Amino acid sequence: MITLYNTRTRKKEEFEPLNDRKVGMYVCGPTVYDYPHIGNARSFVVFDMIRRYLEYRGYNVYYVTNFTDIDDKMIDRANKEGIEVSELAEKFIAEYRQIANELNIKPANINPRATEHISQMIEMIEKILDHGTAYVAEGDVYFDVSEFEQYGQLSGVDPEELSAGARVGVDEKKQDPRDFALWKAEKPGEPSWDSPWGKGRPGWHMECSVMGKHYLGVPFDIHGGGQDLIFPHHENEIAQTAAAYEVDVPVKYWLHNGFLTINTEKMSKSEGNFFTAREVLDNFDNQAVRLFLLSGHYRQPLDYNTKALEQAEQSMERLRNAADTLRGRISILERKGIGHTNADDSLRTANEVVRQSFEREMDDDFNSPGAFAALYSFVREINTHASKAESPAVLRESLATFSGLLGVLGLDIEESKVAGTESSQEMLKAAVELLIELREKAREEKDYATADMIRERLGEAGISISDTKDGPTWKIG
Repeated sequence: MITLYNTRTRKKEEFEPLNDRKVGMYVCGPTVYDYPHIGNARSFVVFDMIRRYLEYRGYNVYYVTNFTDIDDKMIDRANKEGIEVSELAEKFIAEYRQIANELNIKPANINPRATEHISQMIEMIEKILDHGTAYVAEGDVYFDVSEFEQYGQLSGVDPEELSAGARVGVDEKKQDPRDFALWKAEKPGEPSWDSPWGKGRPGWHMECSVMGKHYLGVPFDIHGGGQDLIFPHHENEIAQTAAAYEVDVPVKYWLHNGFLTINTEKMSKSEGNFFTAREVLDNFDNQAVRLFLLSGHYRQPLDYNTKALEQAEQSMERLRNAADTLRGRISILERKGIGHTNADDSLRTANEVVRQSFEREMDDDFNSPGAFAALYSFVREINTHASKAESPAVLRESLATFSGLLGVLGLDIEESKVAGTESSQEMLKAAVELLIELREKAREEKDYATADMIRERLGEAGISISDTKDGPTWKIG
């Protein structure tokens, strides 16, 4: 049974979807006004991991993550660059997709854009007005926090404390400083849409409420995002969705990832203490970056530093080497024949232990550090027993287990592929195997010059040979 920490109830709960094995999951995506920083990437990776694990456990996940493509920051940036907001959005959506691809993030079932759902936003605002929890003020529409008794249920904020000492500015139309905009009246030079209250655009919080409801219904299972979204964004989402559709709990489970920090300070564009995801991915192994982002528990802060990324690269190499050890031994046994030793029994036992340990850790609120610890223990078992194993079936099972569990974390240790079709890869394999046989024959005949030449030429082609007591193994790279 999976347990997860629900921000709304402030405790771990057993995961029980609303609709048997089907899971509706909405994760707040980027506001596409700038290049994503590596702190943003942590959220992308964390919720991709959670989705993958739910799927591994047999759930059918419908995964939605949006693009906020109309927002104050987008308007300001577009004006500075002298381009349309829509052009700015296309630029940074393309960058997000590239970053997501390099971090091996599975494509969402749908990536809705806020501007595609303006009519539904207007409909939801009309429902809130009809239920008496919003008001119109000179073309703006505000949510009336005083009319929603459950306000603060997610963040724990006291609505009365929010208003204490706060003032409404002379240019603001809202009745109470706690109220927030559902619709903003048109301003010169800004994109706008027709509405019953005049031309304008939606408030940020309204966008996610509508897209979540449109694709997943109300209520749905999981809503995720960074801790900085708990208040006011997610708090306001709950208020307006509950008010519009008269439901107590519009989302069953709220999950939030911790910040990526630099010297214990939150990484953010506003503070100027950030690295773009592009900078990091251009300087470090992409899979090692993903491993680093999952190296701490998702709800806890994770400190960014070069040393940690270098250690992640070493860990990634350790994982790849273990997979290569299994592949190499399988290759030897395919030529040598099939046998059985105590090492095979030890590996078979290790397969079951790592799977149980991995699942136990991930079932406990997606504890990726514990899952990695189980995998590193399995690496030790591989390094101890694989070279003595005699059963290709057991070795293949070990490789499938290892590769499969790492795949749940979004890490790929599949054998290096060369460009071309599957048949061309098989031809390459056959050619390399033939050259290795010729090299072995030359060594038997003490023709070391020829043997060395074959090894060197293969090395120049990016194919490395390792000589073991049971014969040579090879890999690309």
